[in-house]
Amino acid sequence: MRLRLRHHLIALATLTFLALLVGVWAALPLAWKHYERHKGLEGQPMVTRTKQGIPGDPINFGVVGSDADLQCAFAAAGWRAAKPVTMKSSLGIVGSVVLRRPYPTAPVSALYYQGRKEDLAFELAEGRSADRRHHVRLWRLTGDGAPPLWLGSDSFDRGVGVSHTTLRVTHHIDPDLDSERDFLAGALDHAGHVADDYQISGVGPTPLGHNGGGDPYFTDGDVEIERLTTGCAVPAGAATTHHASPWPAQLRSWVWRVARPVNRLLQGDAAN
Repeated sequence: MRLRLRHHLIALATLTFLALLVGVWAALPLAWKHYERHKGLEGQPMVTRTKQGIPGDPINFGVVGSDADLQCAFAAAGWRAAKPVTMKSSLGIVGSVVLRRPYPTAPVSALYYQGRKEDLAFELAEGRSADRRHHVRLWRLTGDGAPPLWLGSDSFDRGVGVSHTTLRVTHHIDPDLDSERDFLAGALDHAGHVADDYQISGVGPTPLGHNGGGDPYFTDGDVEIERLTTGCAVPAGAATTHHASPWPAQLRSWVWRVARPVNRLLQGDAAN
């Protein structure tokens, strides 16, 4: 009898905890936001759009540095600049996928932020062809007398297929945008070109998002910002300074990490 009562109490406590967790998780989109180092971004849209005006991939990455700093950092991390979209490069990516041959500088389709397409795009191929790759689009925002801020949309192309919205041939992205954001942050940090990093608020927690191609995604909605070192030389003995987010943002991130396996299960299945 006591053993059964104990089991009931444990079950009740577990259900109560899960109910509280779900309640907090459901309220996450209304959670507190922060822009300590970039006040001008408060109230700005944090999602890209397609040429047709359809919401695209969210902004989830950013760097502070000159154009030359970006080129050095991404090259050191093994990433290549994507070629512009032309008839030749478009045929090249088709040939890469069909013939299973490398194309490490394959073009990326244009997305738009604040009415203009990306200024730079970098990619890292995975596998034998251009159908699977890490890639980021970057838009330059500021730079008057200081290193500019670039906001980016980072995702992983898991294969080629037909767009769910336009019925055109396109890449499909992996739904776990946070893992891809963390992968890129780690690559630049490991290359030794990150002076310090921090996070600001982006689109906010999104468990059931869809991009302009109709691909599902989920994200905690934060934007990882990395301030790059100056020049191509890696400072000897330098270590990256990691700035912690305010405690409400840390609490939100903790709840999201707990719910993350559920998102992966739901959206991972939807992506297949």
